[in-house]
Amino acid sequence: MTEPVWKKYLTDWNEGLGVVYERFVLNDYLDRLVDRFNLQTVLEAPLYGMAGVSGINSVRLAQRGCAVTLVDNNWERLIGITKIWGRLNLSAKFVYHDDWVKLPFPDNSFDLAWQWAGLWYLPNAQVLLKELVRVSRRLVFVAMPNNLQVGYLLRKYLIDRDFFPTIDERWVSMNRIKRVLKTSGLNFVDEGVLDVPPWPDTVMPAAEVLKRLGIRSQKLNQQFTGEGWTWNTMAYYLNEQPDLRERVMKYAFLDHAPLPWQIKAIWAHHRYVVGIK
Repeated sequence: MTEPVWKKYLTDWNEGLGVVYERFVLNDYLDRLVDRFNLQTVLEAPLYGMAGVSGINSVRLAQRGCAVTLVDNNWERLIGITKIWGRLNLSAKFVYHDDWVKLPFPDNSFDLAWQWAGLWYLPNAQVLLKELVRVSRRLVFVAMPNNLQVGYLLRKYLIDRDFFPTIDERWVSMNRIKRVLKTSGLNFVDEGVLDVPPWPDTVMPAAEVLKRLGIRSQKLNQQFTGEGWTWNTMAYYLNEQPDLRERVMKYAFLDHAPLPWQIKAIWAHHRYVVGIK
C-alpha cells in the first residue's frame, strides 16, 4: 500500500521550487493582513491543503507574534508537525479533531480563521466554511487552486487524472465559496489571486511532469533532480539557507506586476477571498 504523500514531507523537506515560491508569496500576504488588521490570534483549520510539508502555513503568523492554533484530523501527522514546530522554536496550540462539522472552539474565538487549498478534501466543505465564520471574531481568509490556469487543466486532463475523482472539485469555485461566506454573515474586504510564477501549476516535481508527458531527456532530468535542485522552506526558516527567499522571489514579477487580478487569473495558481464580520 502506497504511503500518503504527507508522510514523506514530515522528514524530507525538499518541497520543490513551486511550493517554496507559493509559501513566500503567501507569507507576504499574511504580513499584509497582520499589519492591516492587527491580528493577534489565528486559527488554521484544517492545516493541510498545500503540497509539501504539512502544518507550516502559519509559521509566518507565529513569527509575527500571533497566537496560532492548528487543527488536524490525523494523529500521526499532527505529532510530526508538532516536532517540526519544535525544531523552529515556535509555539502553537495543536488540536486533534476529526469532525469538521463542529470545530471545538466557542464563537468569536480568533481574529483570523483561515484555510489554504484544502476544502476539496473535506466531506462537507460548506459546513467547515460556516464554522470558520462562527469561530472568527473578525476575518476569514480562504484560498483554493485556480481552475482556469494551464497547469490545472494539464494536471486534470493529462498528467494526474487519478487525483480528481478523489476530491470534491466543486470547491475550486470562488463564487461558491463566497456565497457560503456571505450568507454566513461576512462582508468582503479583499479578493484576488496569489502565486503567479512563470511556470504552470502541476503540483508535482518537474522531473515527474516530464516523465508523465513521455519526455525522455537525460539533460532535462539532470536539471530538475539531484542536490542542485533542492528547494526547502524549512532550511530558510532554520537559517540554513538565508538567501533562499532572494533566489526564489526573483520569479515574482507577475505577482508584483501592477495589473488587475482578473488578468493575472489567466495564469495564477490560486484565488482567494477575505471576509470580515
